[in-house]
Amino acid sequence: MEKQNNKFCRFRINAVKDSMEILRGKWKIHILGILLYGGKMRFVDLQRETQGIGAKMLSKELQDLEMNHLVTRTVLNTKPITVEYDLTDFGRTLEPFIDTIAQWGIDYRETLFGKKEY
Repeated sequence: MEKQNNKFCRFRINAVKDSMEILRGKWKIHILGILLYGGKMRFVDLQRETQGIGAKMLSKELQDLEMNHLVTRTVLNTKPITVEYDLTDFGRTLEPFIDTIAQWGIDYRETLFGKKEY
């Protein structure tokens, strides 16, 4: 029984490690939250909403999220070319996780400032 528990624990720890690897960095969860709550967005709109991120970093983070099947990139046939980003169905499975982080942030601000600030 103990050997089975150890195997399960290792499995779970590896799953946590994989999740952290995919979502690591300053911006990924922020970008996912913006797309979750704001819907499909163009690159410039995403950059405006992700205050403080440079174009090069946003591009890198979006490439990583796309590579991990969390975000889709759609090139529209417009002049000039427009690119839109959206969450994949798999990316949307992070909604409970992002909602929990958002609620924790709300609770934290309430603890610090004594009220909810929007």
